[in-house]
Amino acid sequence: MTIFSVRHVTSYRYFREVALGEHRVMFRPRDSFDQRLIDASLTIDPKPHRVRWIHDAFGNCVALVDIASSARELRFETRITLDHTPQLALDFQIDNAALTYPFSYDADEVPDLAPAIQRHYPDSNDEIGRWARQFVRCGQPTETGHLLMTLCYAISESFSYRRRLEHGTQTPVQTLSLRSGSCRDFALLMMEAVRSLGLAARFVTGYIYVADRDGSTTLGGGSTHAWCQVYLPGAGWTEFDPTNGIVGNRDLIRVAVARDPRQAVPLSGSYDGSLADFDGMTVQVNVTTQ
Repeated sequence: MTIFSVRHVTSYRYFREVALGEHRVMFRPRDSFDQRLIDASLTIDPKPHRVRWIHDAFGNCVALVDIASSARELRFETRITLDHTPQLALDFQIDNAALTYPFSYDADEVPDLAPAIQRHYPDSNDEIGRWARQFVRCGQPTETGHLLMTLCYAISESFSYRRRLEHGTQTPVQTLSLRSGSCRDFALLMMEAVRSLGLAARFVTGYIYVADRDGSTTLGGGSTHAWCQVYLPGAGWTEFDPTNGIVGNRDLIRVAVARDPRQAVPLSGSYDGSLADFDGMTVQVNVTTQ
């Protein structure tokens, strides 16, 4: 059991005062058996006219922030404290019928899992599928856990991490071709690879604890993190972080889950002005232990 503290600051700057529209903030971690939210705060400057909380289609907590004023800078600061219990790969209890691949999901679960099994991105030559199937043993049983761990480690060890500041996510085919990408690119690649094998996968956004950045809430300039989950009978939704080769939730703080990365953007919004009015943004994330 570990107590994590997260400080996440995002600042938008403009060359002139612009009218700020509604913003959508997704920062509040999901309460579960492996992480319990102790405290969460959201500070916004300029002060918003109204903050309204909702649950989205996936049960994520979302704050809808109505700014209703003009400014040259918009700043969001979130502070989170939570109790985190690591779940390691050795702890997973997969049903006997799913211990080897291929296997079938329970008929009662298929309608709910279907959107997470369906592939979402064009792949006319089945490049992702062919790449994923190389990890399936020919002529002999393939252990499901070993298959997924090998796929996760293959991305971590064979692809080059590249922090991208551009909006959006590379397509899985692009990431496979470039052999490089950001954490969200790697998460999406693994999701589509898993889906090509007929398994259910979904996107996760949140934070990661890095030990050598601990001890300070001001130094460093980390960012949000992304990984994926795969649904395994008996084990449920299981974490796989292909950026760092992590299987299980060790050091991973789950904020939101979604069928596609576009549905789990941590912060989005609008302003009344031209593209030339935008002067840039800065993001700083610090995850520390108590």
